[in-house]
Amino acid sequence: MERISVESAMRRYIDSIRLSRSPFTAKTYSNALRFFSDTLNKKGIDVTSTPIVSLKEDTIIHLSTDLKNHAPTTERLYLQAASGFFEFLVAEKLAEINFPRIKLLIHQRARRLGQRLPQFPSSSIDKLLEIFADKNYAPASNETEKLINLRDRAFLITLADTGLRVHEACNLRRGDIDWNEGKAVIIGKGNQQAMVRFSTRATDALLDYLRERGKLDGKSRVSLSALPLFSRHDKGAGQKVKPLTTTSGRNIVSDRVSQFLGEEYVGSITPHSFRHYFVTRVLRSSGNLKLAQELARHKNIAVTQRYAHLSNDELDKGYWDAIEKENK
Repeated sequence: MERISVESAMRRYIDSIRLSRSPFTAKTYSNALRFFSDTLNKKGIDVTSTPIVSLKEDTIIHLSTDLKNHAPTTERLYLQAASGFFEFLVAEKLAEINFPRIKLLIHQRARRLGQRLPQFPSSSIDKLLEIFADKNYAPASNETEKLINLRDRAFLITLADTGLRVHEACNLRRGDIDWNEGKAVIIGKGNQQAMVRFSTRATDALLDYLRERGKLDGKSRVSLSALPLFSRHDKGAGQKVKPLTTTSGRNIVSDRVSQFLGEEYVGSITPHSFRHYFVTRVLRSSGNLKLAQELARHKNIAVTQRYAHLSNDELDKGYWDAIEKENK
């Protein structure tokens, strides 16, 4: 068994995370392991000199205790990262760890997260989509402005009708979509391949945008199929066809929400609100939880179940039918 320090083992673990997970996940896990290091140092365990073979399962208790002053979500995430670290030690044969005990200690001490229902103004998203039903929803004084208007229209309708996450939409290429079938194969969350379906109004909006972008795409030296589905049209992009960034995607939502609904709605409607909107529509029209789970690409059906709640209007109607009518 290789004898390395706790610090070296942590560094190896984070390196493995960087290779297999997203940059955001790697950064979060790095922060978690840094916090764990601080906890160990406070307990008299010098991570730079202590050999990893001497690290005990009970150190997870110290970490859990130190996390009690943090938000429950942070506690969960940091304990998950620490648990992954111990699992890594076992897999790489760097230390003899009773991993089932680690899981038991976390289960016993971690706070339970309360279930929160996804909140979003569904009627306001309906209003936005009604505005975007017209491809001339906003006046344009030049070709670039018209391109931006058509792109933003296609982008928001796509989010609403596919359930795509904002980074997934921004990463789409023209060649990803089977226009005849109205489908696209994407690499989604967790680097998992998935099939996403597009509505007719989404593909129509996309084709309106791409037709307008034809001259720009034609000047590119890249094959059409490799070009981004949604492109930047700012001064920085110039005449190049550059993909939208996730930040740009979020800005499209906030800008259009501010423009058509008012500044007070900015922040209450985000790109993820359109995903909530999509899942809720599927559930309300079909009543099929499994169908909604598959279309939303939720690994755990418990996530989908959060959407399976009735709106206030439905509750009001149900109360009226069940109680008020009977009392008359």
